[in-house]
Amino acid sequence: MPPASATASVEVAADLEALAHCAAEWITNLAADSRDRFAICLSGGSTPRRLYQLLGDAPYRDRLPWDRVHWFWGDERFVPWDNPDSNYGMAHAALFARAPAPAANIHGIATAGTPRTAAAAYEQVLKSYYQSEILDPARALFDIQILGLGPDGHTASLIPGTSVLEERHRWVAEVIHGRPEPRITLTYPALESSRHTAFLVAGADKREALSRTMKRDQALPAARLRLAGDLTWFVDKAAYPSP
Repeated sequence: MPPASATASVEVAADLEALAHCAAEWITNLAADSRDRFAICLSGGSTPRRLYQLLGDAPYRDRLPWDRVHWFWGDERFVPWDNPDSNYGMAHAALFARAPAPAANIHGIATAGTPRTAAAAYEQVLKSYYQSEILDPARALFDIQILGLGPDGHTASLIPGTSVLEERHRWVAEVIHGRPEPRITLTYPALESSRHTAFLVAGADKREALSRTMKRDQALPAARLRLAGDLTWFVDKAAYPSP
């Protein structure tokens, strides 16, 4: 079984290109069918880059209600946005530099000050959008959340062995250990508050982690998610565990 959620489904694509098209169609349909403002939380890493490129091109770009969609990030490396390792920088180059998204609707994780002050500042960005200091189980923070999965079972920057895995009060926290650079990540409470969540998983090096996450192996951070809404796995054949 995957991380706990109301409903879960698996879409197996032939390769990363097909996976990206499936996810782009899914995102576009949900956003186009909405009537109010619509919040999408993006993932970093290499897997979603092609998805973001597709969303910035026809036909997906022409169907998205850009004026109503707000864009957030699940995590960020504590580097400037023009650094090649920046999640914001990757998404900007792949998507926002080519799409009509209003600048006011793009909510990147600023990396000024210290990791802790940056985390606190982004938490305030989320609370301002949500218009509450407390997450309501009946009202999701995000409409769509995109997540990745590392070979070690991490998602966002919820990294094995780090103290952030126990954080249940803050919405955003700094991650000082576990990687060469500090990171800023949404915590479990914020990540779990989404109407629709999608994991994008590609490559044979993810197969073991995907299998263990689907079996809810609690040693893996991704398996500990308890999602409020539905979950869709978009995986390629190389990553999909054999029956």
